[in-house]
Amino acid sequence: MCLKPNKKIFDLSLFQLINKGEHQQQDFKYCINDSKKIAKSLVAFANTNGGRLLIGVKDNGKVVGIKSDEEFYMVEAAAKIYSKPTISFLTKQWHVNGKTVLDIWIDPSNEKPHFAKDENGKWLAYIRKDDENLLAHKIQIEVWKKQKSKHGIYFTYSDNEKYLIRYLRSNRSISFSKFIRQAHISRKKAEDILSNFVVMGIIDIHTESNGTRFCLNKNFLVSEFHLFTTNET
Repeated sequence: MCLKPNKKIFDLSLFQLINKGEHQQQDFKYCINDSKKIAKSLVAFANTNGGRLLIGVKDNGKVVGIKSDEEFYMVEAAAKIYSKPTISFLTKQWHVNGKTVLDIWIDPSNEKPHFAKDENGKWLAYIRKDDENLLAHKIQIEVWKKQKSKHGIYFTYSDNEKYLIRYLRSNRSISFSKFIRQAHISRKKAEDILSNFVVMGIIDIHTESNGTRFCLNKNFLVSEFHLFTTNET
């Protein structure tokens, strides 16, 4: 769905935007020849902090322009057909030296997780990290689902939860697979514990190109948490 442009979104000039380069909330596209690939970018922005695609701009910032209006319709197909749920976007055309750049803005979504359909017909969720679109970890997807749930979460402070807190107090981070091995628990149990702790703000999830790690939230006070869980029991 294309929305009416919001002036604030387009306050900067095209060259001011290009001079900022590609980053967490901006991506350059030379052209569009596959709506599925664009859906991946739209989904990544919607699942993270929002962002913009400048179509008709090379990776080095050179303006080459779009070939035709077909580029817009391919973005629309990416948002409606190859993204689930559908993604809304704002659009503007920049005209420079006889060339047209298509500016697509995606707001951060309240309907996370969004999924993009890949070339094999599989629906995958992505997030935006710096200037990359990365596959969202299964824990992140579970966190989004729990955050939307009207039923809240069921939480127990058992030996498994205590082990995770102790481990992260002594170590910088832990991976999903290592937590399973170290705590001797099932994948489902580990998924539930980690997603609960992320929803509660006790741990943070960090996804990079080389994998996903979990660490204690720097604002989390272990002493207060122990007091709370002791009183609850």
